[in-house]
Amino acid sequence: MSKEDVGISVSKNDDFSEWYTQVILKAKLADYAPVKGLIVLRPDGYSIWESLQRTFDAKFAKNGIRNGFLPVLIPESLLEKEQKHFAGFCPEVFWVTHSGTNKVGDRLALRPTSETLAYTLYSKWIQSWRDLPLKINFWNTALRAEIKATKPFLRTSEFLWQEGHTVHATQEEAEEEVMKILEIYRDTVEEELAIPVTTGKKSEREKFVGAVYTTTMESIMPDGKALQMGTSHFLGQNFSKPFQVKFTDKSNVEHFAWQTSWGVSWRLIGAMIMTHGDDQGLVLPPKVAPIQIVIVPIYRDDEKRGRVISKAGEIQVELTQMNFRVHVDDRTDLSPGYKFNDWELKGVPIRIELGPRDIEKESVVIAKRHNGEKTYLEFDKLEEISEILSQIQDQMLEKARHESKNSTRKVSGYLEFKSRIDGGGFFRSPWCGRLECEEKIKEETGADIRVIPFGSEDSSKKCMYCQKQSASIPIFARGY
Repeated sequence: MSKEDVGISVSKNDDFSEWYTQVILKAKLADYAPVKGLIVLRPDGYSIWESLQRTFDAKFAKNGIRNGFLPVLIPESLLEKEQKHFAGFCPEVFWVTHSGTNKVGDRLALRPTSETLAYTLYSKWIQSWRDLPLKINFWNTALRAEIKATKPFLRTSEFLWQEGHTVHATQEEAEEEVMKILEIYRDTVEEELAIPVTTGKKSEREKFVGAVYTTTMESIMPDGKALQMGTSHFLGQNFSKPFQVKFTDKSNVEHFAWQTSWGVSWRLIGAMIMTHGDDQGLVLPPKVAPIQIVIVPIYRDDEKRGRVISKAGEIQVELTQMNFRVHVDDRTDLSPGYKFNDWELKGVPIRIELGPRDIEKESVVIAKRHNGEKTYLEFDKLEEISEILSQIQDQMLEKARHESKNSTRKVSGYLEFKSRIDGGGFFRSPWCGRLECEEKIKEETGADIRVIPFGSEDSSKKCMYCQKQSASIPIFARGY
């Protein structure tokens, strides 16, 4: 087989888009579905998603959030209850108009997001202050007719995500929830996926339709484009009023509730691929890797094969008992070199090489995927692999932080901004806070305000576009 068939045939630096697609397909994370704009998640890809689910569920549970389930069909009449929200999603909605050959009457939308459906139900479930706070998370799919070019994990017409919807008695409590969720997101993405993020608010132009304000976390990808990693919205009473989400307080006085919604999607997997992958393929952070350690037996004849395979099995059992995810590659029809390349393509964090000489020396060769380093480890010190995996996780995050820092620039002048934006990256540039300037910058450069970082308020400078007094120093970038 040629490299064209089994390996990555383009460089990450030369053709980022093609490289990204090849990594997904050849590392067997996902494949294209028969319907345009849809993908199929293969077991390794789904395993990464399940790992994130487990982490989020544990953190949500500590915050008093429980999981529920919502159906995928939403009547059009419900969507129209919050006109501004519905108008924002209308161009992307898939509609069900028939059941068999019969018209369904009120058109049914395939869920683009669940606010309207959830809050119709919340208005039934909430009666008094005793029912609050109500905190439910839903793991489901969303469907949006993607009008831009599709890309696996980043832009597809159906995607996996979680969406949380909470209801509170006070504005203060709801806004605290918004920030708690954003911190859960930030911590998980940085600690599990080793991807640094910048947190803050979206501008009025970029906020979630129907929200009072949107908080966000943004990352810069190696090709210089920004990627929104997750959002947490303060909805105020913008939905509780049209959907009659009300409660009576301890004095039997009725009030409209205060609400939040928030979500992340499998876009996180796409960000992980882009951030850490290289020309050999996928590079997986140990915490989410479906296989953390692969053992490759090396032998020349059947006589030595039995001894090596037996020892490999012993090591697998020992490491599995230490709660590592371990696989022995005992395929007999492939050379060790082929296996090395195959597991590098799939991004397994540690490869253990084991041959007859290693058994005699009572040690193994440890090959680290993220930097290619090789070391020897004695049989009686295998528990040290725990520390090695921890170091790999930390080093991957530190490298990504370094690259993110190198891709962030402070630019105050608009001419310089325009001359440098084609090179990609985050641009910290002063802005007056006016919609007119934001729209002009987007129109003329293709860059928008990705995030207004917390603490970035600054009135000491001049807006890079209009030269009026600045209000903040947001991050501008072109994005996915």
